[in-house]
Amino acid sequence: MSRIATAKPAQRRGVLVLIPGGPGSSGLNRPSAYIGKLPRPVLDRYDLVSFDPRGVGSSTPVSCRLAPEDVEQNKFMPWPAPNGDISANVAWAQRAAAACRANGGSVLRSISTRDEARDLDAIRAALGEQRLSYWGVSYGTYVGAVYATMYPDRTDRVVLDSNDDPDPALVERGWAANYAIGVEDRFPDFAAWAGPRDAEYHLGADEASVRSTYLGLAARLDTAPLAWPGADPPVFDGNALRATLLNGLYSDTGFPQVAALMRAAIAGGPMPSTAAAPEAALQNTFAVVTATICQDVAWPRDIQSYAAGVAANRHAYPLTAGMPVNIYTCAFWPAPKEPPVRVTPHGPSNVLLIQNLRDPATPYSKALNLRAALGDRARLVSVDAGGHGSYLDNGNACGDARVTAFLAYGVRPAKDVRCPASPATAGRDGQMPASPEHMTSADAGRPVPW
Repeated sequence: MSRIATAKPAQRRGVLVLIPGGPGSSGLNRPSAYIGKLPRPVLDRYDLVSFDPRGVGSSTPVSCRLAPEDVEQNKFMPWPAPNGDISANVAWAQRAAAACRANGGSVLRSISTRDEARDLDAIRAALGEQRLSYWGVSYGTYVGAVYATMYPDRTDRVVLDSNDDPDPALVERGWAANYAIGVEDRFPDFAAWAGPRDAEYHLGADEASVRSTYLGLAARLDTAPLAWPGADPPVFDGNALRATLLNGLYSDTGFPQVAALMRAAIAGGPMPSTAAAPEAALQNTFAVVTATICQDVAWPRDIQSYAAGVAANRHAYPLTAGMPVNIYTCAFWPAPKEPPVRVTPHGPSNVLLIQNLRDPATPYSKALNLRAALGDRARLVSVDAGGHGSYLDNGNACGDARVTAFLAYGVRPAKDVRCPASPATAGRDGQMPASPEHMTSADAGRPVPW
């Protein structure tokens, strides 16, 4: 755990827990990362607290010790073969499940969202707090919703940002499938950015042209991949392009990187060199992601059902080529020990949801299911923006002000509200930020957080 205490103890309300996303993301550095970003009224009222979840980083890190040849980053998300065949995905998932059974140990077998909610309550008790305020983003929204369901009277002010669908019949299965919807929702933003820059990137002058360029390039790379120095594997093929797009849609600041890679590939190379993520980090992330998504909900075991789903999904959502509904390691995992939590409206009305309208990972249409599940416990701020992550991420003054007012002063909208688009946000001028977190091949192939 880590904590930065408020500089104004006389105004202190309690702690604000920054729930890590992922699953599998570290939280230890989140307080120091956000101390310069959160508004002063919030910093004055809370100690900022975060943690490494069970099995992550400094909290007894787990690993399935996958064979080196199975730690290629493009295998962690199940991109089908160019013709839609999933045989290689099935074989890899079987090997990965076997490695986790043999090497994962007792900590890996104890990882689930229910258990993270229990750990969050142990953190509350260790801090001596009667109630918790928290801000969960992406997967952290599901952790936060589960905690608010299991311990409703121990919640204070709850902010859930970029929200996962809590459907207890699907949970993470549904989140994976939702990538197909989210990428379709978000792609027009990238096309609108690229169109006026056609002279620079040569992707097309309008949405239809940019889409055609992308799909045509992916098909070409499926059959004639290019060398990608430093990547793991060092190949820029159709699925590497698809993964690059998916990650690049998370923020407008990723658009120039995607466009530059597409421009280089259209020209036939050379591709800019990149850097692969450390193997140990990949092993840890894979193990925690897998344990969480497989132990939260049971996944189908019929391989043919996955093959049929991929075929249909490729036709309906060509941008993601069937990956979102493909087979995961969970098809070969033991049955969960506990059922998924059914999020309910029972408890105090103290939850504020904030959601971008065009989120590639947690699409708006599915985020509405969490709003419905929480009922009158929640209010929703819908922000006319794209990308994953809303509060303090878009430069949307309306959305940011709503969340700040709630955290700092307890002022929450009486009913759901919609915030209009900001006139300009970071990245839309075609330039990367001054200190960008440059996307690498590690980003292109990593398990993308929800």
